[in-house]
Amino acid sequence: MQTYALTVDKFLEHAAKWSSRREIVWAEQGIVQDRLGYSGLRERSNRLSGAFKSLGLSVGDRVGTLAWNSQHHLETYYATMGAGLVCHTLNPRFTVAHLATIINEAGDRLLAVSSSLAPLLQELAPLCPTVEHVVLLDGNVSALPILEGSGLEGSRAKLWSHEILMEEHGAAVAWGNFDENAPAGLCYTSGTTGAPKGVLYSHRSNYLHTLRALQADAMALTADDVVLAAVPMFHANGWGLPYAAPAVGAKLVLPGRHADGASLANLIRDEGVTVAVGVHTLWLGVIDHVDSTGMRLPSLKRVLIGGSSCPDALIKRIEECLGVQVQTSWGMTELSPMGTIATLGTTRVDQASGRPPMGLDLKLTDAAGASLPQQRDGSVGHLKVKGASVLDRYYKSDADALDSEGYFDTGDLASLDEDGNLTIRGRSKDLIKSGGEWINPAEIEDIVGRHASLRQLAVVAKPDPKWGERPVLVIELHAGRSFRHEDLLASLQGQVAAWWIPDEIIVVDAMPLAATGKIDRERLRAGAVAAGLAPERMRD
Repeated sequence: MQTYALTVDKFLEHAAKWSSRREIVWAEQGIVQDRLGYSGLRERSNRLSGAFKSLGLSVGDRVGTLAWNSQHHLETYYATMGAGLVCHTLNPRFTVAHLATIINEAGDRLLAVSSSLAPLLQELAPLCPTVEHVVLLDGNVSALPILEGSGLEGSRAKLWSHEILMEEHGAAVAWGNFDENAPAGLCYTSGTTGAPKGVLYSHRSNYLHTLRALQADAMALTADDVVLAAVPMFHANGWGLPYAAPAVGAKLVLPGRHADGASLANLIRDEGVTVAVGVHTLWLGVIDHVDSTGMRLPSLKRVLIGGSSCPDALIKRIEECLGVQVQTSWGMTELSPMGTIATLGTTRVDQASGRPPMGLDLKLTDAAGASLPQQRDGSVGHLKVKGASVLDRYYKSDADALDSEGYFDTGDLASLDEDGNLTIRGRSKDLIKSGGEWINPAEIEDIVGRHASLRQLAVVAKPDPKWGERPVLVIELHAGRSFRHEDLLASLQGQVAAWWIPDEIIVVDAMPLAATGKIDRERLRAGAVAAGLAPERMRD
């Protein structure tokens, strides 16, 4: 058979040839900035590869991207990977110190930065001696004179605008002349529980992940779909959408920096979006906007959510308000990121995150690492996974991250039902030890989360002089809603052990979110420890 290297540039080559006029739409605050067909995206990305080479970059060099979901960010994705460079996506919500640590460890030689992040760049660039070039993205060069005048002092980097670099140095080059096992992308974990750790994706792993995501029982995208990528492109390959959409020729809508409910709803309506993808906190704003305005979104068929467990009440509200099917999923940076996903057309199992598509295997173990019997009876164990798109070892680490059977320990607690649906039962690090016994916050959140008045909730530990730790329930209410203290706690009676029931309920105006868009449990725990979640904000 022919040798056909599995490199990600082939997705865009395919789209440019067979879906040339299918659009990529880039918007900011719900207002379209540009439209481009896949053939145009391929031509521009390829010329940008030539520009990068003219700056002295070669196969294996790292290019950092500090950017939102935009056309120019997507061009940079393919320009780097197509030329054998490594696309190192950086999270703009990380601290300057965190970003500098990551950039310096990766040895990024070029940074591609959204123009709106120019103030962050001013602080960051002098701390990153490996960076030789900075490219300002998004076609907005208004910040360029400011940065040239004072912004990059202390840095040796030369500053470019994306369009000027393309105009002056862009040239067509051959793509894909490297091994499929060559590195394609680099993404770091958030580092909230320790030092940030890099995950280096290969072309082969991203290619196989894309095929897995496109299965009929997974994302199931087709050429007829219009996909809203509301998950940031700096989150673990943008959940694979920058590859999956061109692979099938789907129209791709990139919402830019702003992911407020009104902006997303307008894009869904105006662009005829059929599939919308993002963490569940995004859809709170969309349904609030739809409810308040009476807007209708008739084209939307599916909402795919992931990131963290979503309360049943919110899923029900999304489905009823928008008239869509919600597909829950589970994954992580180390999995490229898809792990499991709910199958289309099936009744959602309570808190289930679906089944693993072909290409990923999983098992449950006890705390000592011994495999549990393959019974699917809801028993909880430590979740471990194996597959072609699963981490082997962290970037620049000498130690394998796998057990003796080649499985990666996700750090999650999970169970399987009789149909093989996975339910995440929480993170092992989030367990609360009270009186020498463990309490699982996820099980409490699952039950209490059915209350219709709750917008978001989390259960965290608070130090206790007698028991060591005790659970505290932190909630955010929907606007104009109220709750009865006794009703929330009564919902737990008979569902969990009596000593699991939280000692306190604390109401916050807005739930703190981490850089990944998930609830920031570290801040909640710190607030509980310091009594910073003002007791007077508790109410019955």
